[in-house]
Amino acid sequence: MIEIKSTDHFFSFSSKNRPVVKISSGTILEVETMDCFSNQIQSPSDTLNSIDWSKINPATGPIFVEEAEEGDTLKIDIMNISIANQGVIVSGKGEGLLGHLMDDIHVKIVQIKKDMIIFDSKLSIPVNKMIGVIGVAPKIGEISCGIPGPHGGNMDNMMITTGSTLYLPVYTKGALLGIGDLHAAMGDGEVGVSGVEVAGNVKIRVRVLKNLNIKDPILSDDQDFTTISSAKTIDAAIKQSAEEMANILKERLPLNMHEIVMLMSISGHAEICQVVDPLKTARFVMPNWILNTYKFDLTSS
Repeated sequence: MIEIKSTDHFFSFSSKNRPVVKISSGTILEVETMDCFSNQIQSPSDTLNSIDWSKINPATGPIFVEEAEEGDTLKIDIMNISIANQGVIVSGKGEGLLGHLMDDIHVKIVQIKKDMIIFDSKLSIPVNKMIGVIGVAPKIGEISCGIPGPHGGNMDNMMITTGSTLYLPVYTKGALLGIGDLHAAMGDGEVGVSGVEVAGNVKIRVRVLKNLNIKDPILSDDQDFTTISSAKTIDAAIKQSAEEMANILKERLPLNMHEIVMLMSISGHAEICQVVDPLKTARFVMPNWILNTYKFDLTSS
């Protein structure tokens, strides 16, 4: 198994980034990540005013996948996520949806013990480990690791966790995959602009699908099949993710569009991932048991 250290990282997805490792399709990797602050906040005495803001949301990588070419799809199995025993939560003036309710910025260091986050002396919260940033190089230009899009990036989707499989469109030779911004816990929306930010390790299997060309990231697990979209408004992101789901199902199910929309309306779920980045991210979720009834297969059309 290949191991990649967090010292090999970048802050913008770009086809110009130099790969830190080259792998073949099917390789299993262990990827070490820093937290979204590049591990700069380690104690209550560390303030946001004291950190280097050019070092936010680092992604470990990039990883060059030898078989990947423009028009392919990268299939990434999230095999395991392990996290550090300490995390950081931030809230404050001008940050997130509720920044107008606060006059300053507050940093909270929390300990993580036995899969519980120690919020204070009275409350412990169960760990819900997930990946905030995971993506590939865009076709043109560069995109900050703090911004989501068709390439993936900072989707902050709590369903990207152990046991799930993420599909990303490939725009450039090698794909140039990167991973970062782990959370010990995060609520849908991440309304305060911070989850429990934490360093850790992610074990993944990376494969290339040559006969699948997708528009936006797709996620699957034992329970659900999910389309993920990012747009300037949450309304636009929700509509985009629903339309992508409808089009994918129309190509693969023996149903007309009326029937597909009926199924989506009575059994699907439009959900919010995050509302605090320059682009907002939403997902549309369909239960696998319904799709499996019609022998749904993403790789066929």
